Amino acid sequence: MNTAGERIVSNLHISVRCPQSTAPPLPVRMEQKFFVAPRNMGLAQALLLRTCRVDPVYPVGQVNSVYFDTIDLDQHERSLEGDLVKDKVRIRWYGEERDFGDRVKVWLELKSRVGFGSTKQRVSGSVPRARLALPALARGIVPPTILLQTMAGFGFFPPGPIRPVIVISYSRRRFVEPRTGYRLSIDSRIRSSLLIPGREFGERGLELPGGLVEVKCPTFQLPPSLLELAAIGSSWSRFSKYSACLEGHAADRGTVSRLWPSGSMEEEPGALARVYKTT
Repeated sequence: MNTAGERIVSNLHISVRCPQSTAPPLPVRMEQKFFVAPRNMGLAQALLLRTCRVDPVYPVGQVNSVYFDTIDLDQHERSLEGDLVKDKVRIRWYGEERDFGDRVKVWLELKSRVGFGSTKQRVSGSVPRARLALPALARGIVPPTILLQTMAGFGFFPPGPIRPVIVISYSRRRFVEPRTGYRLSIDSRIRSSLLIPGREFGERGLELPGGLVEVKCPTFQLPPSLLELAAIGSSWSRFSKYSACLEGHAADRGTVSRLWPSGSMEEEPGALARVYKTT
């Protein structure tokens, strides 16, 4: 993979951690997240279909990401402690394996967050499809030097060596609120597999219950058409798929609440954590 000559995508956001960046600054976007219990997924999707337009370009698809962190999981610990300043390093690609050609487009991304405001930078390249097979992901998809050079170009320098930690995949449906132009998505079937050798139980395909609605907008105030989201889903603006999945893998097997956000589990859960075999 060669990222030379790649340009930061113009509709993404420059890192709030990098005030010295020479790239043109873009507005910081706010993110509101709503955890939706399994029994309410139909209601949430019905609300979005009733009040929003389906995204005309990318209405639905699978999102896949490998997350990188330091040996002591610095970014995961920051998330657990409620740190207002956080970064996530990941490599992302779209679609399912059966749809891939010989080479697959991937994105090297840095997502930065201060409070409720987030920014994102990324560059693209292509890799052989074999590098995206689950057994190969622990090698990091691209050479470490390319990943570190890319992050340095974004103005981010991790506190220590980073390595691939976990792969997370989910189905995403995208919408646009017509009056404001706000972008929304609803994620379901959020599955994860650990890539760290020997850590915890090494489960594959661990699935979070329910789903997550995300609203991306320039302010923290929802338009009237979306206020019902607060009744359908639990507001969880600090929810992190990365940390939630890691916590699920670290929890004791058989614990019913292991994958539920704190305080959100139903008395009679509609779905439990489950493991499926991958090849």
